Amino acid sequence: MHATQIRQKDGIFYFANYRAADLLSKVRFISRFYGEGEEIAPARIAHDDDIAQFIAKIERNDKAFQRTLSRAKVRALRNFYETAVSQPPIPGTVLLFTSETLRFQSDNSDGVGRLAEPGSKFLIIDGQHRLAALHFYMKDKPEEAASIQVPCMIFDGRSEDFATEMFVIINSTPTRINKSHLVDLYERVSFAAPDRRFAARLVERLYGEGDSPLRYRINRLGGRSQRDKWILQAELFNELHRWVRGRWRSIQLAGGSGKEVPRYYAIVRDFLKAARAAFGDSSWGNDNYMVTKPVTLKAFIRVCADLAREDAEPEDGRQARWEERLAPWGERVREFRAEGFYERFAAKGEVERVARIHRELARSAGIEVGRKS
Repeated sequence: MHATQIRQKDGIFYFANYRAADLLSKVRFISRFYGEGEEIAPARIAHDDDIAQFIAKIERNDKAFQRTLSRAKVRALRNFYETAVSQPPIPGTVLLFTSETLRFQSDNSDGVGRLAEPGSKFLIIDGQHRLAALHFYMKDKPEEAASIQVPCMIFDGRSEDFATEMFVIINSTPTRINKSHLVDLYERVSFAAPDRRFAARLVERLYGEGDSPLRYRINRLGGRSQRDKWILQAELFNELHRWVRGRWRSIQLAGGSGKEVPRYYAIVRDFLKAARAAFGDSSWGNDNYMVTKPVTLKAFIRVCADLAREDAEPEDGRQARWEERLAPWGERVREFRAEGFYERFAAKGEVERVARIHRELARSAGIEVGRKS
């Protein structure tokens, strides 16, 4: 299909224009929708499809998606499709997601080209009601509906966290999901996976504990502190969850969240204090340096996981041991000046840059990088 590739910072996604019938055959509905005597049954969701499972459970639990409200909304949209003449029936884009990485062949320097279709149906991140109404409209008036073209934004090859976070942020309105952030949501819903709740509790402690080097520096989209924030809650959560997920079996055997959340918090706290000592107060929290910017903080968490694997115990004297271990970082402070930073740590994007900083910092401190890193 023809598409336009769009780049925003390190993100790449696509804009495409689908005819109504073609689009409806390429998407799956994960909630139940009702028309006049008809219904769209939700697609069966595989147990390993975390994105669809998460979104479907939110919709089935949130008041805005109860059956009567959903039916009324679909009816109103379908009526609008029938009566709209000069106004476009679907002026806004529908957001689609596939975990597959789609092949894109550019025709010119403007980013226009051909995008391959996914092997399975798209998940609808935003626009289920609009497409459900379009489905019923096409049933009632197929000739009119056939002329409708639907603008779509397509996101491919991303993680489950990316899709679920985008869904939560888009739907963060008083009539939909109450919480404006994915991590807060993980902590408050009964169906969130235990390892995600564990990581969310770590973020909570790093934000609020009095001895945390990140206290009130995490952007929680509504946190009470007005101090400058260093990292988004979701970014920190993703790194901590990456670590926790790889250690989840041992965490469970060691006593689970009640015992291990405080222990993991203490490990991260001691590591960040040691990192601050290595880089020095002149660069820590200084906007002229990248030491406490998201790209470096994410790399810190990865180095912390590597170091904890070999030297987390005993806790007594750990911070002092780690300050000595990370001392060589003090010789690299100038490399972390904001001016020229992206040239010194050249990479194709944020993901690759975090991985590069992680490797270089670990090597400087003589720390073995874990296989999963």
